[in-house]
Parts: sequence; C-alpha cells; structure tokens
Amino acid sequence: MSTKIIMDVDTGTDDAVAIMTAALSPDIDLLGITTVNGNCPVEICTENTLRVVDHIGAKIPVYHGCSLPLSATLTPGRKPNIPAIEPHSIHGHYLDLPAASSEKQNMTAVEWLINTYLESDGDISLVPVGPLTNVAMAIRQAPEILDKIPEIVIMGGGHHVANCTSSAEFNIWVDPEAARVVMNCGRPIRLVTLDATHEALFTMETCDALKKIGTPAAICAAAFAEVRISAYDKAQPMASAGSAPIHDALAVCAIIKPEVISTVYAHVDVETMGELTDGRTVVDIDRSGDRGRLPPNAHVALHADEELFVEMMLDILSNEI
Repeated sequence: MSTKIIMDVDTGTDDAVAIMTAALSPDIDLLGITTVNGNCPVEICTENTLRVVDHIGAKIPVYHGCSLPLSATLTPGRKPNIPAIEPHSIHGHYLDLPAASSEKQNMTAVEWLINTYLESDGDISLVPVGPLTNVAMAIRQAPEILDKIPEIVIMGGGHHVANCTSSAEFNIWVDPEAARVVMNCGRPIRLVTLDATHEALFTMETCDALKKIGTPAAICAAAFAEVRISAYDKAQPMASAGSAPIHDALAVCAIIKPEVISTVYAHVDVETMGELTDGRTVVDIDRSGDRGRLPPNAHVALHADEELFVEMMLDILSNEI
C-alpha cells in the first residue's frame, strides 16, 4: 500500500527532483503540494512547482503559501535577501521548464493543510522540504490537526554541517521561529539533515545514467543536477569534486525505504536568539550525563546510503505518469 503524503516546498532545483520522485513512485500517493517562501519568493516557488507538475504530466493540486517568515524579517538585517530577490546560483529563480499551463488552487496553503488534516483518517504524512512557515502557521491556527499527522519528515538542519551560515542550514535559518514550533509540536519527526544529504550525492556519472533512461523526469533531474554540481564545485565543494547533494529527494526516499538513512533518536531544538547561531538546530546527542536533559523528540538522520539512494532515484525516475 502506498503512503499518502503532502509536500511543502520552496521549489528550486532539488525540490523539483523531490516532487518528481514523490509523484512517480508507486509507493507514494502525493495528495497535494503547498509552497512557501524560501529558495525563491513564494510566487516564483508556486510557478516552479506548477511547471514541474506539468512537465511530468501529473495532476496534483498546488496551494500557494506564506510569503514571509513568522517574525524573523521584522528585525532589520536579521534575514538579508529574504525574500530571495537575487537569484541563487544553485536554484536561479524560474526553473528552466516551460511556463505552467495549470493553475494554483484558490485556497491558501495553510487553509488547505488545516482542512485536509481535519478531514483525514490520520494517515497522511507531512513532508516539508523548505522553511517551515506554512506548517507552523497551520499548527498555531488549528493545533487539533496534530492528532491527525502520523509523521513529519523534514529536510532541514544539521549537526556537524551547515550551509547558509557557519551554524545553520538554510531551511531552518529562514524561519527559526517556525522551525521551533514544529520541532516541539509533539508529533513523530524524522529530520533529514545536511549531515545525511552530504553523504548521498549525484555525480556527473549519475546524470549520464539519467539521460540514458530518457524519461521526461530523468532528463529534467539530470539537467538540474548538473546545475547543482557546477554551483557546488564553485561555492560549496563536496569531499569529491563533480558531485552535489539533492537534499529534498533524500527525504522522499526515506519514506519509501527508511534504511536509506541512519538516524539517532535525540532532542532537537532551534536557536532563535543567538547572534552567531541564529537558526542552528541543536541536536542533543552526547548523553554522557543526564543533568538537565530533555527527552528525545526526533529521529535525526546523520548518515545516508549513497548507493541505495542513487539506485532508488534511477529506478523511480524511469517511470512516467
């Protein structure tokens, strides 16, 4: 039986690959997609999401979400370039796909999340792979939805690894207050961190294999991965040159085959006050003493099986609608 999920995205290049992975996997039933400000302003994220859905011929409703973090941008200078007015080297702004012919739904993302969960049988996993603003807003407005969410699988955070600052991963850094709401919501959480995604890389050889598969999804994923590899080699080089993470796709694969990641059960919270550590995920792994320790609240992915990840991606992206 396939797992029902909702994805919450800020669609840039890795979100696009993750959406195609979820939509094309026979093990996942992607019920809808909500968009949020992050890699790009939310208007562009929504258009990009529609472009991806159209490209693979899927009929998945897309709901436009929050354009700003809960409160982080109210402090001048705290979140420069949020919303992301300047295109990012890894994501650009508009994805290199034809303009969308489908349209976003009239209902807002937060309203749809609330309504969908309240009307559900408690069997829809939530998969946010961007800033957590929409999810936190839904929880704040209707905390009763929490009883209907069986699991939240988040791509975000890091323990030993950061990217947008020396302390923080981008998705959490954009809206730390929202991330803190979600991390402390009391529902089962799997946190797929940069520590894990940096162990599950695409190489140019992976891109060549995708091109040989030849499906619309595989060709598209190869093109986006090549953009990522070029950008990472210049700005965030991996241990092996000519490679790059596809962060969000690993979170989707973890739903299909949990063994693609290795987790530890730990308490996780989010720093919202630190001058140098704003947005850091504080993962309490070292339990050599229990004084003042808080109970675990998340299964934190610190490692990944790259061979299995690539194998899964090549298999799934060979599918068509």
